[in-house]
Amino acid sequence: MLSARSLFREIHDDDEAFQLFCSIAAKGEDQGGWENGRISALVRDPELAPKIARHGADEDKHGRIFKALLHQRGLEEVPVPDDTDYTMSLERQGIGLSHARLCRAEELTEHDVIAYLAHSRVTEQRAAEQMRLLKRIFGGHPGVGRAIRMISADEDNHLAFCHEELLRLAAAGHGRLIRDLLEHTARAEIRTYRDVSLAVMSRMGRILRWPRPKTAVLTAGIHTAYAYELAAGRLRMVTLAMPERRNALGGPAPLAAEFG
Repeated sequence: MLSARSLFREIHDDDEAFQLFCSIAAKGEDQGGWENGRISALVRDPELAPKIARHGADEDKHGRIFKALLHQRGLEEVPVPDDTDYTMSLERQGIGLSHARLCRAEELTEHDVIAYLAHSRVTEQRAAEQMRLLKRIFGGHPGVGRAIRMISADEDNHLAFCHEELLRLAAAGHGRLIRDLLEHTARAEIRTYRDVSLAVMSRMGRILRWPRPKTAVLTAGIHTAYAYELAAGRLRMVTLAMPERRNALGGPAPLAAEFG
């Protein structure tokens, strides 16, 4: 029977599939670390900047963790195919702040900050959900459980940070802009997640020699999820609620020395 648990365990147990999975994850985290680091340097708000820097430090840490998980199995990173690169695919669609903008030594405008937070609100929703799923599957695993639990907790903090900051800006009169950016970003993210999921599944299928009926079922499942998210599921990405944990990124980033 096909299930998320059986699929992820199959990927985990095969060196080549695990290598690709961790390489894709590490590249995405490294990209997020760089972006947040640049944004923190360009933000004029003295209270917001260190929180964004903490966000970037967490992402850098996650990248190191995924690389350490590879090294523990004697594996190295492999090149990430363009069609499996979630972060760059979103940038090519104009979602978030571009590399060109972040490379300019110009302070970010309030609109730029809101665009960054809307992008993060949507993508961190996805990241938090994925890590909660992996925590349910691997949370007690002796090899990867500790790493998964740590990353999952960080992603929950990142999501809480986005909610709180966007609500603060909405109260300051930016509610309409925030709603429009969240809606636009969510639609693009859902489409991108579908395309990247199909690309990753195709490569995993070749590595793991999945039979055609299995691939067909998984393909249909991805398209069904896409249709649901576009119709109703995106609401979880565009609504805002004050998080239980306030000021989630208000302190220094915890170290992850045990993961290298």
